[in-house]
This record gives sequence, C-alpha cells and structure tokens, in this order.
Amino acid sequence: MSEPGAAGPGPAAIQVSRIMRPDDANIAGNVHGGTILKMIEEAGAIISTRHCNSQAGEPCVAALARVERTDFLSPMCIGEVANVSAEITYTSRHSVEVQVNVMSENILTGAKKLTNKATLWYVPLSLKNVNKVLEVPPMQYTRKEQEDEGKKRYEEQKLDRLETKQRNGDVIFPIINPDRQTKEPHTVGYSQSSLIHLVGPSDCTLLGFVHGGVTMKLMDEVAGIVAARHCKTNIVTASVDAINFHEKIKKGCVITISGRMTFTSNKSMEIEVFVDADPFVDEPRERYRAVSAFFTYVSLSKEGKPLPVPQLLTETEDEKRRFEEGKGRYLQTKAKRQAQMQQAAQQ
Repeated sequence: MSEPGAAGPGPAAIQVSRIMRPDDANIAGNVHGGTILKMIEEAGAIISTRHCNSQAGEPCVAALARVERTDFLSPMCIGEVANVSAEITYTSRHSVEVQVNVMSENILTGAKKLTNKATLWYVPLSLKNVNKVLEVPPMQYTRKEQEDEGKKRYEEQKLDRLETKQRNGDVIFPIINPDRQTKEPHTVGYSQSSLIHLVGPSDCTLLGFVHGGVTMKLMDEVAGIVAARHCKTNIVTASVDAINFHEKIKKGCVITISGRMTFTSNKSMEIEVFVDADPFVDEPRERYRAVSAFFTYVSLSKEGKPLPVPQLLTETEDEKRRFEEGKGRYLQTKAKRQAQMQQAAQQ
C-alpha cells in the first residue's frame, strides 16, 4: 500500500473502509461527493496526526489547510464499500502532504475500481495553544528526486494559496428563501443557494475547530443544490478544484455556505462556493471568509448517461466576467487532461 522508498520515520500507510448507506447517496443511489471528501479528509487527518506525534515533543492535532484538485473518476453506489488508503508523501518544516486513493468495492462480485485520487496538506497545531504551529518530523527519502518533486508541489500550492487569498474578498449574499418565480430559469440568481449551519461538538476536532471533511461535505451539498436547480435532473460531482482553508472555524460559530453558478459547458457546470463564519460564543468578531472552492458537476439521465447542460444566462457584468474566468479554467483543465492522455498513450 505504501510506495517503495517513500516511507518515513512516522506511521505507515493506512486504510479506512466503510459500506455506503442510503443516507450517503442521492435519490438515484449515487454516493454524494461530499461523503467521499469527508472520508478522504478523515484518513488524511489520522495519518498526519500520527506522523506529527511520532517523535517526542509537544502533542498536536493535524489541521487541514488545503485540498488539491480532486477528480471523481467513477461513481460509487449504495451497498459498495469505499476503501480509502492514505500515505504521507512529503513533509516541509510546518506541513504534511498526504496522498489518498479511494477504491469502490462490490462485495458481491469482488469487483474494484478507482474512484478518487486526492492530495491534502495539513499543519500541526499544538493542543496547548491552538494558534501555535509546531514543526513536523522530517521524512526520510531513499531518492533525492522524491524530495525535490515534493518540494516543487509544496511551493506551487503555497503560491496558489496566496493568489486565492488575494481574490477572496468577493461576496455572495445569503439567499435563504428567494422568490424564484420572479427570476428567469438558468440565470445565476435562479439557482443560487445558501445553507446555514450551527457548528456543534460533533463537527469538531479535539481542539474545538471544525473538521475539514465536515466543511467540504456541506459545501458539496450546497453546490449540488445549485446544480440540481439549474438542470432539474440527477447530478453528480465531477471534480473539485483546490479547496483552501483560510481560517479555522470554532465550535459555536454559525457558518453560511453559499453557492452560485459561474460557468457552463455543454456537459458540465462550475459552481463557486464560499463559507463565511459568524463567531457568537466567547469571541465577538465580524464575519470572516473561512473556505472557498469551485465544484464541477455533470447532469445524468435515469440510466446514468451524460445529459446536455442548459446554458447559463448571465445578466450582470460581474456574472459575465466570472463566466469568462470559469471558461478559462475549463479550457485549461481540458488541455491538461488531453496532454495527460497523450502522454499515457505514448508510454
């Protein structure tokens, strides 16, 4: 399960398995992307926390800082077993990179297929002082190339986090009970949706802050509602662009998860999701942006075949600008995927 030569002084790779239940899936029986994201984060949190406590020192809990782009390669269904395997692939002074693979297993036939590959970044936070980031025990590499490649990935995600933070001042006003009858179908305002959630103890880590997996699951729910309202068909998560966790969310906060459609192609739709936190308990401060990400969904028929997506109707200059930005991301991803397929065909 662990890549040869990638093992360090910390714990070995781990696997977490669970059978998919009806409450994990949509009405068509497809497991929610948020359910898978939550399992991915749980496995990442376990292995990174173990590694960060593998040497004598101040006890800590690994907190999720970022999830790289994640593609949902194949749908998972009720009754299948999700096997989530995680291993540490790189450590910097204050962060841990975890690679996670998800395999679906039909326990009746034994058939298995890869459904997800994800990369997550964690930082160790002291149990005594939640604002104190501790040092990570270093990995040992048998090949210098492994460390160099990991360092390159670290620098790339660090730069992307800074760029995302700079454009993170955008605002989605919560839409809880909009009068959709006054709005034109297939417009941004028609499908825009929000969800309000009070953060309780079951949502949180030992430090009293929300699990990253809980936040991602809520984000996927809102994005799914936006997509379903736009298409009025069965929809599934196709991919999630990098998710950046800008600030921690404390127990007792009220969080508002808001989503709006930004771009549609012939067969996919991009939804931007923001998470804003309102601290009410013990810490009176203004609302702040905690998390942001782009989700991509596809529309499916009852037989599970891809359906055309209705074109998004943009009305304002901001909506038109966001549509063009989304189109750029779509074309960039498409070109990268085609290049990977060509490279694989040549090997």
